[in-house]
Amino acid sequence: MKVLILDNGNFKIADQKTVVFNLFFTILFFLLFTNVTIAQEKELSWDELASQYECPDWFRDAKFGIWFHWGPQSVPEQGGGWYARHMYMKDVGRQKFGKMANPYHLQTYGHPSEFGFKDIINAWKAEKFDAEALIKYSKKNGAKYIVALANHHDHFDLFNSSYHPWNAVNMGPKKDIIKAFADATRAEGMKFGVTSHDNRFLNWWLPAFGADESGAYKGVPYDGRLTKEDGKGKWWEGYDPADLYGPIPENRTPEIVEKIKQNWEERHLELVNKYKPDILYYDGFNFTYGEHGKAVSAKMYNNSLKEKGKIDAVMLLKAPVPGTVTEVESGGSNTLRAAPWQSEITFTDWFYKKDRHLTHNARTILEMLIEAVSKNGNLLLNIELNPEGTIPQEQEVIINIVGDWLKVNGESIYGTRPWKVYGDGKSVRGESETISGGEIRNAGDDIVKKKKTDEHYNQRTTASPEYASDEVRFTKKGNNLYILIMNPTKGELIIPTFGLKNEMGPGKLKKLYRLDTKTKVKFVQTNEHTTITIPTINGRSYPIVLKVFL
Repeated sequence: MKVLILDNGNFKIADQKTVVFNLFFTILFFLLFTNVTIAQEKELSWDELASQYECPDWFRDAKFGIWFHWGPQSVPEQGGGWYARHMYMKDVGRQKFGKMANPYHLQTYGHPSEFGFKDIINAWKAEKFDAEALIKYSKKNGAKYIVALANHHDHFDLFNSSYHPWNAVNMGPKKDIIKAFADATRAEGMKFGVTSHDNRFLNWWLPAFGADESGAYKGVPYDGRLTKEDGKGKWWEGYDPADLYGPIPENRTPEIVEKIKQNWEERHLELVNKYKPDILYYDGFNFTYGEHGKAVSAKMYNNSLKEKGKIDAVMLLKAPVPGTVTEVESGGSNTLRAAPWQSEITFTDWFYKKDRHLTHNARTILEMLIEAVSKNGNLLLNIELNPEGTIPQEQEVIINIVGDWLKVNGESIYGTRPWKVYGDGKSVRGESETISGGEIRNAGDDIVKKKKTDEHYNQRTTASPEYASDEVRFTKKGNNLYILIMNPTKGELIIPTFGLKNEMGPGKLKKLYRLDTKTKVKFVQTNEHTTITIPTINGRSYPIVLKVFL
């Protein structure tokens, strides 16, 4: 049977079988193409994403990042990094860094039944905050990526949250802090990350529901027990304190707690979808609220897959979890790790405070950076901004020195990979008690053991003993090695690792070149070791770097 068909604008006579045959394959092609498209659009589960994850090279190459761990808790000048919690506590127990919070609050702001943390939020205006200037400054001083605090344990969002009214756009600065940082960072061609610490706010805020046990305010509830109706005529009119502090403890049913977890997921899905972070960090050893945290992390990775064709993002947790990169808080690694990792440090208590000495100076920051890079890690340094959004002068001086050092010696840091061993020296060989760490928090009689074994909260600080003069670390890039001398002194430096018959097989060294002076360095290599002649050091030098030509 013949039928009339339209072919390229002209009518033709065709066999019915031919028409049916062509129509069948047209439909089949359409269905196959549709299925492929649907398959491409289907988002992968966290387990599927984790099974294919590899830490992106941009993160491994970057090595040094700046973190702005900033928020309303920077307003009080004393009281430690957990001010929002400790201001309600007469006794902070072992957490001595917050012991001044309550007396300082009483003297400065009044009783927490009348002036609570919600009012500290209102006092935070960030009036001199200039994200572009901060990012340009960070880049000039060697940072290759930027990270910003999205929320802390205080349950206050620093972004334009559709699901949480207590945020920096609605009150306080009335600015989208995360957007400002994200836009400024990407304008400089850098990667941007966010951190979420909201995993513990329900328990963390419990002191806000208490009351004094003695004195003039005995039994008067703190402001955690205020209701939305109590806000009439106040600056927070229309806002419910329960949305900030959480529901009254005795009213926390499993159903209410689950709704809070679901709200966390909604807020953080918006965070990753709206601001497209390259890095996401949960302040914990696993995913925040279990499957809720996984869903947000999976969304970030799926977004990366769709936009770049690969998972080009980094999920950070404090413990090794498949599909993530491990973060070490206020510490480092005791070993050269096979997988990339990151160390995070700050100057004092995470939020700027004036009642504690600086934990770090330029020397300790460089030591922590070199330690991390030699062991396959990165260093993330927190700048503790003033409440108005500026860098404290004493921190700026230190960061400038770090930046100057990186301008000269950066080729031994950026884009490098660890060598066969991370270093040599008395501490590496176990001949000295001087170790990588120096400050251990929350330790008692077990302090000696913790200094030798712990990694979290075990960092070099201004109180740490000096490295021995033979302490060196190694990095490599291409066909070159770098020897980073931690505490250089004039005289002979002996490195057994570079003996010709050493089991590491270093090979014959052709030339040593000092990066800061751009001069050759004398050395003698034997079967047992290499002896390097270090010229005059003026005073106590920062680490110096020798480039090794093999």
